[in-house]
Amino acid sequence: MTRSQPRRARGTVGHAYSALNLRLALALFGLVTMTVLAVVAFWAGLGWLGVLCALFAVVAVVDLVVIQRRRVARRREQPGARHSLFE
Repeated sequence: MTRSQPRRARGTVGHAYSALNLRLALALFGLVTMTVLAVVAFWAGLGWLGVLCALFAVVAVVDLVVIQRRRVARRREQPGARHSLFE
């Protein structure tokens, strides 16, 4: 059983449950975007919007950690395999 995917997932090692590299890129985009928006919101005096954007930035960091753990597990299971952005 593969450990790089959640239990009871429909994907297999040959056909991944989700595109981890694409999820990584999107989570990084979300982190940068929400951090910049939080700074701008606090600077503009919109504290509630700054807090909301900072909360979404924290969610993006948690998602980055989960994605990276799954990528490391996939690398252990398939040493030497190269994966494109969409797999």
